[in-house]
Amino acid sequence: MGMRLRRVNDADAAELPRVVTESLAHLRPWVSWVSDDYDASSVAGFPAASKVGWENGTLFNHAITVDGAVVGVAGADRAGDVVEIGSWLHPAHTGRGHTTRAVAELVEFAFGLGGVRRVQIWHDEANIASGGVARRLGFTETN
Repeated sequence: MGMRLRRVNDADAAELPRVVTESLAHLRPWVSWVSDDYDASSVAGFPAASKVGWENGTLFNHAITVDGAVVGVAGADRAGDVVEIGSWLHPAHTGRGHTTRAVAELVEFAFGLGGVRRVQIWHDEANIASGGVARRLGFTETN
């Protein structure tokens, strides 16, 4: 079955807290939503918020799954004619191309929304792995 990307849904509320909390040390240097007081309850509303984002046409969160299990999230955040893509992956699943494949699918998805002029990936310049995803997919680096 391998890696698949699918829309975040209500059933993910049971699996996401474990995946996120197991990933906190890996994510802490790179993402602002990981704080010292982050715990499993912090992710509780994420599936519902994702549903609202889809309904509003502004935020399209996708679960990254491997053999049916959630191992991360990739999202496309739309503001007018620009879509920003962000992603994270459980550390046990890094280095296998999952993020690159997921982001490639999201780029195609974003341009399929209609009226999208640009897709961008923001990442910390010290995050070599995220920069590698963008380079492999042909993004142009800007400062």
